[in-house]
Amino acid sequence: MEQPPPSRIQLKIVKNYAALAKLATGLRAVGRKTVVTIGSWDMLHIGHVRYLLKARNFGDTLIVGVDSDRAIKLYKGPLRPVVPEDERCEMLSYQEGVDFVTLIDDVDEDGVWNYELIKAIKPNVFVAVEGSYPENQLAEIKKYADKLVVLSRQANTSTSVKIEDTVKNHLEQMYGLIAKKRNVEEVSA
Repeated sequence: MEQPPPSRIQLKIVKNYAALAKLATGLRAVGRKTVVTIGSWDMLHIGHVRYLLKARNFGDTLIVGVDSDRAIKLYKGPLRPVVPEDERCEMLSYQEGVDFVTLIDDVDEDGVWNYELIKAIKPNVFVAVEGSYPENQLAEIKKYADKLVVLSRQANTSTSVKIEDTVKNHLEQMYGLIAKKRNVEEVSA
């Protein structure tokens, strides 16, 4: 039975760095600029979307790297990510201005990033969020990208803060209900 052709969204998710490198080389040959940015993109929010739109303005093609579930667990702890990597890739593929999405899983067990995507692509521009990379990583990124752009955060929203606040509020509410129940039981006894 014949397979249906891949959808436009399926074509935007490219996990093969060699294919992306060929694309970037072809774009460069015709004078087009490739922009790369990388992040967790867990629980996509307005700050993420604003950031992606700004990043897109630095070139003609925006390639977005998505940290793998394994990498995020190393960076942010065992309870993250909230949204699995395949869903994060798909959500990003729907965003205006995002041309291609790829998975980033080139970190060692200590969480050290190996820069495989940007080594392969050699982007014209790499866009980062202020405070998201230590100085030694920014210096390493500059070796592989023609230009490094560091943007300020695009909103006060933070996935980590949202998760912490939600858990804290639920725990406070739960403990309040437990305490209230104990008080009622003590009065009834």
